[in-house]
Amino acid sequence: MTVARFLLRIIFGLFAIVGGVVVILAVGSAIAWRYFPTVEHRVPNEVVLTLDLADGITERGPAGPLAWTSFGKALTVRDLVQGLDAAGRDARVKGLVARLGSGDLAMARAQEIRDAVRAFRQHGKFAIAFAESFGESGNGNTHYYLATVFDEIWLQPSGDIGLTGVRIESPYFKSALDSLGIVARIGQREEYKGAMDPLTNASMPQPVRENYQRLVDSWVDQITAGIAEGRKMDPAAARALIDRGPFLAGEAQKEHLVDHLGYWDEVDQAAKERFGADVPQMTVANYAGSLTPPADAPHVALVYGLGPVQLSGGKANPLFGDVTMGSQAVAGALRDAADDASVKAIIFRVDSPGGSYVASDAIWREVKRAAEKGKPVIVSMGDVAASGGYFVAAAARKIVAQPGTITGSIGVVSGKVVLTDLWAKLNVAWDGVQAGANADVESENHDYSPDAWNQLQKELDQVYADFMGKVASGRSMPVERVHDVAKGQVWTGADAKAKGLVDELGGFATALKLAREAAGLAPDAEVRLVEFPPPPSGLEALRKLLDAGAASDGGAGQAATLARLVQIVEPVARVLAPALDGADTHDLEMPAIQPSR
Repeated sequence: MTVARFLLRIIFGLFAIVGGVVVILAVGSAIAWRYFPTVEHRVPNEVVLTLDLADGITERGPAGPLAWTSFGKALTVRDLVQGLDAAGRDARVKGLVARLGSGDLAMARAQEIRDAVRAFRQHGKFAIAFAESFGESGNGNTHYYLATVFDEIWLQPSGDIGLTGVRIESPYFKSALDSLGIVARIGQREEYKGAMDPLTNASMPQPVRENYQRLVDSWVDQITAGIAEGRKMDPAAARALIDRGPFLAGEAQKEHLVDHLGYWDEVDQAAKERFGADVPQMTVANYAGSLTPPADAPHVALVYGLGPVQLSGGKANPLFGDVTMGSQAVAGALRDAADDASVKAIIFRVDSPGGSYVASDAIWREVKRAAEKGKPVIVSMGDVAASGGYFVAAAARKIVAQPGTITGSIGVVSGKVVLTDLWAKLNVAWDGVQAGANADVESENHDYSPDAWNQLQKELDQVYADFMGKVASGRSMPVERVHDVAKGQVWTGADAKAKGLVDELGGFATALKLAREAAGLAPDAEVRLVEFPPPPSGLEALRKLLDAGAASDGGAGQAATLARLVQIVEPVARVLAPALDGADTHDLEMPAIQPSR
C-alpha cells in the first residue's frame, strides 16, 4: 500500500467517524428536543451571574438538534440585553463576573455588551471582568474596550493588553492578474465603492484610503472615549496609551489599565468575598431563559436579516452557522408580521454587508408595506448594515446603530472577470455557437462589446438612482444631500448619525424602546418578542442538517467543510468571493473590510 493511499484511507476514515458522530448527536438531540423541548432554570434567592465570551455571542441562537450539544452554547444578543436589563432590577442578582479576551469581537458587538453592562451597573450592581490576556501582543482592542465598562478589571500575570489601535488592509491583485492575462471589467458608482478594487487596482485608491482612514479614526476615537470614561483618565492620555501599546501585565497595572493581576481562582475567591461564599453562580444565558413575559403582553415582532442578501429563501448551516438573508424568507417574515393583528411593532435586526440589488429591493418593499399598514418598523443594526444591508433599512420608521456599526456604502458595482488573454497564454481556445446577439454578455471568455458595456453603465445608473431615491424618501432628505454621503462611502454609526443616515445610537435595547414608543406603549411596558418566522422545530432542523450533508457529495463535501478551518487564506478568499460568485448581478455590496481588533 502506498503512503498516499494509506493517508487517504485515514482521512476518509476520519470523515466517516466525524459524520457518524454528528448524525448520532443530531438524532439523539432531536429526540431530546422533541420530548423535552424546554429546560427550566430556577433563579436562587441570591445569585451571581456569569458571562464567558469564549462561549460566543450570536445574533440568532441555534435552533433544533445541535442546540442540545456543544454547538448550542452561544448566547444571543437579545438574551444578553434583556437578561442583564432584568437582572439589574432583580434584587436576587448580586453582581456579574465576566471572562473576556477570547473570540472575535467586532466594535458594534462590544458596544452592545458595554451598553447592557452599563445599564446593569446603574442599578447599583457590581461587575468584575477577567481575562487571561486581552490579545497576545495585539488585536485586543475591542475586548479591552469592553472591559473598561466594568467596576474592576483583572488580568492574568502572564497576559497582555493588545491595545494597539485599528488597521484595515486588503490584498490587491491587479499586477498578479495582469501577469496571468486576467482582466477585471468592472463598473461602479462611485469612486468610494471599493468592493472590486482589489481586482482592478494594484494598491488602495486614494478616495477609498481617505474613507477608510475616517473609519479607523472614528473607531479609535470611540475606544479612546471608552477608556477615558471607564478608567477615569484624560482622553489625551488614553489616546497616547493606544500609540504605546501593547502592554505586558505589569506595565498595564502601572498605567492603571487594570486593577488587579491574578489568576482565575483568585478572581473567583475575590468574587466570593464580595458577593458571599455561598452565593451560587448562574450564566446570563440561563438567567435569560428563566424570564417569561406575561401571556397577555403586547406582541412586538422580531425579524432577522443576517448575512449576504440573496435571491433565495435563505439558508442557515446548523453545523457552522452560515447564514444568508434570503429575500423570500425575510420578505415573507416581514409580510407575515405586518399582517398579524396581534403585532404592535416590528424590530428588524440587520447584520449584513449587502448583496443582490433585486433581493434587497424585495425586502425594502415589505418594510415600506408594513409602514403603509400602520406597523412601525424599527431597524436595529448589528456589526454591519451597509450597501444592500442599508438599502433594506431605508424605509424604516427609525434606524438605530451602534457608534461602531459599519453602515452606508450607498452605491453599486457590477461587471465580470475576462479570461481571454489567460486562455491565449495557455493555448486554450474556446469556441461555440449562440442564438441571440448578446447571449455571450456574461461569458468570462469574451469581453463586453461596446453596446453591452454601455448597457451595463445604464443599468448601474438606474440602480444607483433608485438606491439614492429610496434613501432620500425614507430619510426625508433631498437627493442631493444623499448623494453627498453616498458614492459608496462607508461610515461608522456615529458618523452616519451625523450625516442623517441613522436616527439614534444604541443597540437592541434602544430599538425596543423606540418600538414601544411607536406602538403607543409605556416606556417600561412588558412586551412579548415574537420571532418571524418562528425557529424550526428539532426535527425540522435535523432534516436540514441531513439535507446539507446529502448535498455535500460525500467525502469531497466533508473535505471542503474541514478546509474552511484553514484560516490562513481567509483574507484572500474574502476579497475574491464576489468575483468567484459571479459579478453578472448588480451588487449592493460593501468592500470586504476586515479591521484588526
